[in-house]
Amino acid sequence: MPITTLNMENFNPSIEDNDILIVDFWASWCGPCMAFKPIFEQTAEKHPEIAFASCNTEEESDLAHLFQIRSIPTLMVFREQILVYAQPGMVPAEALEELIEKVKALDMDEIRKEVAQMKEQAASA
Repeated sequence: MPITTLNMENFNPSIEDNDILIVDFWASWCGPCMAFKPIFEQTAEKHPEIAFASCNTEEESDLAHLFQIRSIPTLMVFREQILVYAQPGMVPAEALEELIEKVKALDMDEIRKEVAQMKEQAASA
């Protein structure tokens, strides 16, 4: 599956239409971003069952602002429309593979329960 160029228009469909979506927030002037790009692309080729997306924070500043991107590269992973991972910094290939396996192994029923509890606590605070 090719890497999607993420923007405000296709962001929600990208999350809604994919079980797992991995997003790379980057900028062309960022050295670590450029070093991470081939790792991200190679990983996407190895995992056609997963959706990969790339968001240029310079061109899509509204989307970067929405997710409070303060450091790049930043990697975010959504599983069943829930953000399950967000971390700035370059990720080595082996660590990205390990992250994918952990995301696949998540008990999403348990995650949804935790999200519901957090929403309840926030509403009662």
